[in-house]
Amino acid sequence: MKTAILKYNAGNVRSVAFALERLGANYIITDDAQELQSADKVIFPGVGEASSAMQYLKDRKLDELIKSLTQPFLGICLGMQLMCKHSEEGDTDCLGIFEQNVKLFATKVAGDDNKYKVPQIGWNVINELQSPLFNGLSKMPYMYFVHSYFVELGQGTIATTNYGVNYSSAIQKDNFYAVQFHAEKSGDEGQKIIENFINM
Repeated sequence: MKTAILKYNAGNVRSVAFALERLGANYIITDDAQELQSADKVIFPGVGEASSAMQYLKDRKLDELIKSLTQPFLGICLGMQLMCKHSEEGDTDCLGIFEQNVKLFATKVAGDDNKYKVPQIGWNVINELQSPLFNGLSKMPYMYFVHSYFVELGQGTIATTNYGVNYSSAIQKDNFYAVQFHAEKSGDEGQKIIENFINM
């Protein structure tokens, strides 16, 4: 079995590769259409900016390729946001696999005396887990987040997190899965999510 990590101009590829190595998984890092189509699983990582990342995908026709894939596909962080309809970051039209939009966190929320730092950096709980992706996890596991933008709640939300607002920390539609947190940096329970994905 072969897992492809999709290479594009957004970071964090090596962290995902290390997580796969810890599982003893066979993987390649590639932006080659044929290799992506023939892989058993595809992981779409990302740390970066939405508009430049989408431009890279469009220039190489990877935007259309991604939407055509039928094997299990996992987006992480920016990868998840790019799978949505539109992002406020750079006023970017994204892949549209999911109907949700991506919004910027507010530092102040009506009716809440707390002040929220943007980006959210650090550990936070994921709730309402509704997917085999989370098999074997504790009821309210902590995951590691680094992001200024969030995915709205909506159809396909399979986990939620609160940071001033409730938002989608994981979404799923057909063969497409995505998580906002960095599973590859989230300790044993994050590693378990990647293992569950690889074993799908």
